[in-house]
Amino acid sequence: MARTLLHNARVFTGDDDFIGYVLINGKDIEAVAAGTPEPSLMKECEKVQDLEGKWILPGVIDDQVHFRDPGLTHKGDIESESRAALAGGVTSFMDMPNTKPQTVTLKAWQDKMQRGADVSWANYSFFFGATNSNEDEIAKIDPSQIPGIKVFLGASTGNMLVDNEEALDRIFSLPWLIAIHSEDESIIKANTEGFRERYGDNVPVSAHPLIRSNKACSESTRRAIERARRLGTRLHILHLSTAEEARMLGNESLEQRKITGEACVHHLWFTDADYDRLGALIKWNPAVKRAEDRAELRRAIADGRIQIVATDHAPHLLSEKEGGALNAASGGPGVEQSLLIMLELALQGVVTQQQVVELMCCNPAKLFGIEKRGFIRNGYRADLVVVDPTHPTVAGEKVYSKCGWTPYQGIRFSHSIESTYVNGELAYHKGTFLTKAAEPLRFNHAKRQ
Repeated sequence: MARTLLHNARVFTGDDDFIGYVLINGKDIEAVAAGTPEPSLMKECEKVQDLEGKWILPGVIDDQVHFRDPGLTHKGDIESESRAALAGGVTSFMDMPNTKPQTVTLKAWQDKMQRGADVSWANYSFFFGATNSNEDEIAKIDPSQIPGIKVFLGASTGNMLVDNEEALDRIFSLPWLIAIHSEDESIIKANTEGFRERYGDNVPVSAHPLIRSNKACSESTRRAIERARRLGTRLHILHLSTAEEARMLGNESLEQRKITGEACVHHLWFTDADYDRLGALIKWNPAVKRAEDRAELRRAIADGRIQIVATDHAPHLLSEKEGGALNAASGGPGVEQSLLIMLELALQGVVTQQQVVELMCCNPAKLFGIEKRGFIRNGYRADLVVVDPTHPTVAGEKVYSKCGWTPYQGIRFSHSIESTYVNGELAYHKGTFLTKAAEPLRFNHAKRQ
């Protein structure tokens, strides 16, 4: 098998960081070490690259994306969005079930897996969606092939709301990871009617965080945590957006937790003050909220209460982002900028560079039981990202997502993504997509590394 040597690099393994080298042999990492490789090793390798002090990180594992495939492919598909992911250093993804058809049957999930095998540039997996009545379909799934069961406690794109209390108890009693979109539908409806009475159908986008309010999020999350504790659920709370929710979580070690949380980069970057400038471009569900919410989320990723940072990458066409709080589509792209955003927050002192690696690479692998990924270790898959810390990136100068835009347009990030390796193959380099080498992710839900 071909051997590739990347040397003279700052290597962030997930366990440590040092100036050294990584040796790739086929799909795997053969060696990682500090210092300079022996001249004999350099002569033996088919490919040798002096990275001149650039950084090598484990490939990012994004636990929440919406690649819109099947059924919504006018704005994104697995091929286009996985390419965009590579350009952002994301080597593995977990896609959500609110597509057309929804991923709530074995057949729909199998079709998605085949599509991933056919066209994905990044390692792929697909959540299985829960409904009020699809327990028979859930029972057919091999849990080692899915990251978990996705439950919408609040209606969002695709309207997969699960609101039957008995069904929720049965779902929360499953021995698998249950990932939730946590917003209270009754509070959202009441808030919507209040703003509709005031504005009619032309509710301004700035009202979005008041409609999908702090209370809507915190009440839903409080009840979900209570249910999980009562039933012993392995609960993962997606896209936490409020200070109240962050304060509900403890900071025990990841290995000790049955309830974990994720924050998304847009909730860590924007605040409600940005609606005046960006309007519906930053309209997500849950909503971007107050500066004090962002501040608490930032504290929570730094102190361990929130274990994962992801994107909720959910492309829409710009034409679909028109129409105010009630009619503009919720969601936006993010995989191309997520790692750059977190490295920028490290420069600002919000987190350390090591914590960026933990939140985006190591912890997703540990939390979901993805074996031999998420770290740079001997024998692990060679999913790697080369980052240039001296070459800035201006967001939006090149967009790979099919939707063609970014909410981070014009922002100058201090780093750039130079290369991305997937399973040992150089898949992306300086704007060129080279080799498709993706594999399906596999999960050991009983084991955390």
